Amino acid sequence: MIAIIIGLLITLVIFVVIISAFQQHKEKQEADKRVKMSKQKAIIDESQELIINLTNIPSSPHLTIILNKRSVNAAQIMMELSPDAKGIKGQFVELKSRLEASEKLATTQSNDDNFILPDNEQQVLAVLQCIKKLRAILKSEQTKGELEPQIYTQEDQRLDAMQLKINIESLMKRGNQAQNKEMFGSARQYFEKALQTMANHPIKTEYISAKNSEINQILEDITNSLKITNASDAAQRAKEEEDELDILFQPKKKW
Repeated sequence: MIAIIIGLLITLVIFVVIISAFQQHKEKQEADKRVKMSKQKAIIDESQELIINLTNIPSSPHLTIILNKRSVNAAQIMMELSPDAKGIKGQFVELKSRLEASEKLATTQSNDDNFILPDNEQQVLAVLQCIKKLRAILKSEQTKGELEPQIYTQEDQRLDAMQLKINIESLMKRGNQAQNKEMFGSARQYFEKALQTMANHPIKTEYISAKNSEINQILEDITNSLKITNASDAAQRAKEEEDELDILFQPKKKW
């Protein structure tokens, strides 16, 4: 009798352990699923936000397609993870429609490379952040095999050219502001930094060639201005020293 009771207790303990392990495993699976769902949702949100921000940079049909396709893939994964979840199927259908629309639009839309630097510093920073995110996404999609090497190279080089232009134009803007305030030392530093940035860039373009010539001319003007300023300062100092000597050695007045 005692042996039976002990056997039942052992069986009960084993059963409880199995149930507990199963429950923990199930909870872990659910937790992993929630993490994966959150990750895919973040991918969709980021991609759609970047599509909106594309209005701030020269348009590219390929970028819109890449971001929409990325969203569709993420929604597909969410459906596979949780097919009964509310709203996921509808979101997938909507994103699929956006992808198809962007693919149709790409047949009639061409690249726009005419980029104008925003006047507001916050807008400039926002555009730079957008470009950096886009380049990171392009690299990720190319690594996963979702993007053809030719398209990746083409789009990454376009974004790289924009990023370079923003950096150069921003430095030149600050240099011009310093020059207008006759802060020639600071102005020279900004323009020389712009030259160094272009020298370090691996791809030499017509833009770089033109800006190199323009900045070198500005630096020559700054050098001439500094010579004039230094000569003027020297003349002023000489005049002040001469006045001091005149005062020192002038005949004393008799009272």
